[in-house]
Amino acid sequence: MAATLSLEQARRIALAAQGLDKGRPSGPVTSRTVGRTFARLQLVQIDSVNVVSRSHYLPFFSRLGNYDRSILQRMSSTHPRRMMEYWAHEASYIRPEHFQDLVQWQKRKWVGAAAMDPALREAVAGKILDVLARGRAMTAAELTVEIGHVEDRRDDNWGWNWNAVKRVLEHLFEAGLISSASRTEQFERRYALTARVLPDRRASGEDPRDPVKSMHRLIDAAAQAHGIGTVRCFADYFRMPAKPAADAVEHLVSTGRLEPVTVAGWNKKVYLHADARMPRRAVGRALLSPFDSLVFERRRLEELFGFHYRIEIYTPEHRRRFGYYVLPFLLGETMVARVDLKADRAAGKLLVRSAYGEPGAPPGTAVELADELQLMAEWLGLGDIVVSPTGDLAGDLAAAVRAGGTALRSQGTQASWPVSLP
Repeated sequence: MAATLSLEQARRIALAAQGLDKGRPSGPVTSRTVGRTFARLQLVQIDSVNVVSRSHYLPFFSRLGNYDRSILQRMSSTHPRRMMEYWAHEASYIRPEHFQDLVQWQKRKWVGAAAMDPALREAVAGKILDVLARGRAMTAAELTVEIGHVEDRRDDNWGWNWNAVKRVLEHLFEAGLISSASRTEQFERRYALTARVLPDRRASGEDPRDPVKSMHRLIDAAAQAHGIGTVRCFADYFRMPAKPAADAVEHLVSTGRLEPVTVAGWNKKVYLHADARMPRRAVGRALLSPFDSLVFERRRLEELFGFHYRIEIYTPEHRRRFGYYVLPFLLGETMVARVDLKADRAAGKLLVRSAYGEPGAPPGTAVELADELQLMAEWLGLGDIVVSPTGDLAGDLAAAVRAGGTALRSQGTQASWPVSLP
């Protein structure tokens, strides 16, 4: 008979798997600390939106606090690499050991050159590979100049008006033949042969890996990162197709890597990973990126935490409910608030454009959030926090920020967490 877990227990398992059940390290955050966190998460989604900070920096802040972002640059651009870019949940930094497995399954032809004239695609690909084999890593713009490619500027597809060189580069990137050696300050990829990015590994076309075994490894890694979940949860982590993912789950059950369990309130099949840990309580505190792996799968987030969340970046301003770049606020075992943030780097200010509390949020929410915002401002090198009067939590948050967050607690306002909300 399958073990039965409460929803609160499932939450704590999920938080522990994601490294969000404890307070942050008290000492300096080293590259080893960052590496251990990345190994736990398995991947970190990349996004170019820089309203607060590049999205791949935020999950490490959420778990580690004030850390040196250059650690990630070294991990992803110097040998031996501890992270590399590839398609996963979306464009992501992944652990290099997952690269060949993902190449077996990721098919993102819409970003590449599948619709191009085959003769043109092969001609451009040949020139790109020849240039990269002979020289340094280059951006798409540098390669366009280097191979002497000229074409009319396109403006028919806003945001994706890539020339043939860029489209072929993405085609070769998806195929695993080239990789991102590093990024420029403008966040452009510098492309290089994968054999140079991972010199101790063979290019995808030379790897005899079995796709079925690759799926087993990827679903096992996803289940480790989640701790507990459904087939849908595990498949979504690396964006794997549902049927092969379900077959992999059955295999992992047969080998003892996954155990079927029952979670109160979940009328579906749920699985617990063999390495999952269930702390007696969770006492972490974190502002979470909209692209954080804890909130990837919105249905899972709502079922686990009762927290309905949608990113509204692409929603017209007049239709947004909470704001443009809204970060959920985790306190203990509960999502207690959400804030729309913007880093005004020129003015040296962290702008809180709206702040909303969740129903039943504990009395200390504003104080804890003020502390978290102060920590974020220090990490971003911003000297001031400005709270706009939008949202039902804004007034209390502004008072807590003025009082210095923690200082307000010493004046008689006590935080009463962790708590579990309905």
